[in-house]
Order: sequence, then C-alpha cells, then structure tokens
Amino acid sequence: MKKKIELMVAALAPSESQPGNCTLVLEDFQQQRRIPITIGASEAQAIAMSMEKMQPLRPFTHDLLKNAIESLGATVEEVLINELANEIFYAKIILKQTNGQRIELDARCSDAVALAVRFDAPIFSYDTLIEDAGILVANLAVRSKKGSLAEYGIEELEELLQKLIAKEDFESAARIRDYLRRRNLSE
Repeated sequence: MKKKIELMVAALAPSESQPGNCTLVLEDFQQQRRIPITIGASEAQAIAMSMEKMQPLRPFTHDLLKNAIESLGATVEEVLINELANEIFYAKIILKQTNGQRIELDARCSDAVALAVRFDAPIFSYDTLIEDAGILVANLAVRSKKGSLAEYGIEELEELLQKLIAKEDFESAARIRDYLRRRNLSE
C-alpha cells in the first residue's frame, strides 16, 4: 500500500538542462530525498512571490484562483503529487468545502504547488514515487534529526527555528515557520 509523505519546497532555481525553465526542488525528510521538477519560469515566479509574501498590484492567475476557491466557500486542504509518467509529474488539488465535502482537481504539479503555498497547505507524494524520482541527499536544507518534522515537539521546532534564524538560513526557517503554522491550525 502506498504511503503519503509530506514534502516541503526547498528551492527554486533556473534549470540548467532546460534554459528558460526553472527547477522546483521538493524535499522529503523521511527518506532524505530531493525531488527536482522542471517548471515554467512564470510558475516559478508565482511560487516564489507567494513564499516571499509579495503582493502584486493586480492578482496573478494563481491569486485569482485562490480568491475564487475562497469565494466558493472552500480551501485547499492538501496537494498530492500522485504520478510520474514520461518524466511529467501529475498532481491533485484536494479542496475542502465548508460542509466538509472534498473535491479533487487534476492539476499540473507547478500549479498545485503554487496554490499550496498560497493556502499554506501541505504537499504530499507517495513513498514509491519519491523513491523512484527522488535523489538521495545527505544534507537536506532542513535536516531532521528524527526523520520527520511531525516527530518534533512544538518546543523543539521553535528552537530549531531560532537556530536557523541565527544562522541566517531564512529559507529553511520559513519552511519551519510555515510547518508550525499549519500544525498549530490543525491542533
């Protein structure tokens, strides 16, 4: 049976293999793997702007979609990167309406991640997909001593957050901050 594992956005960088595109790097702390996904430059910009909490003068497409979802009484509960076929990642956006009903939407991986960061929603994939597509890395951006951020206590996460800020590792600190926010909302 496939097991869902949470991923975090680790980096966005220009793609070396496909000029004009970018590489979105997702990290899995349990299996200590990075998953590189080639995405368009505009999608990378949409993800980066949301992660940096930048507000455009007018809403971009992902902001418009976020506003529409919220206006319809729903939220993005999670994103699931559920398939890799012919070097293309496929994803589902799981919406939750106020009445509790869930709706699954097929999406490009980049669009799903862009919405996840706007909603502070978790990003998941299956352990088998991560095993197939991931690159084993000994030095993850946010190294978990226990294997998963979920295994840390709130105090341990806050301490880790302070250490990352002191080291000026603001990207990793932002991921811990966002994880803490999601965890506090769910408790």
